[in-house]
Amino acid sequence: MRMDDSEPRTATGWTFLTNHARVLAVIARDPGSRVRDIAARCLLTERAVQKIIADLESEGYLTHTRVGRSNLYEIPAGTALRHPADVGPTVADLLAILTVHRNTSGPGSEPESAKD
Repeated sequence: MRMDDSEPRTATGWTFLTNHARVLAVIARDPGSRVRDIAARCLLTERAVQKIIADLESEGYLTHTRVGRSNLYEIPAGTALRHPADVGPTVADLLAILTVHRNTSGPGSEPESAKD
């Protein structure tokens, strides 16, 4: 049985991205995101997101500045990917792929520029 492309696929066992990559991608899209919003977007608990943010900050992949009652996150330029097999591309290179603005018409939709 073939799954309709418009139906979300459920992950069983493994996924292509780690939760750390997902959280970082959400922050890259909106550096002022609240932990609650990041958690909802990544389908994680707020506590898990807090732990991931702490991990990313302790390793130098993320910093934050307090602005009133909110945090404004920054991803330092030029940071390398962690795994030795991933030498070359930077975190910014990965995030450039993950933060491409998608057309909200649904999965498989062409980008607006391709519809000319």
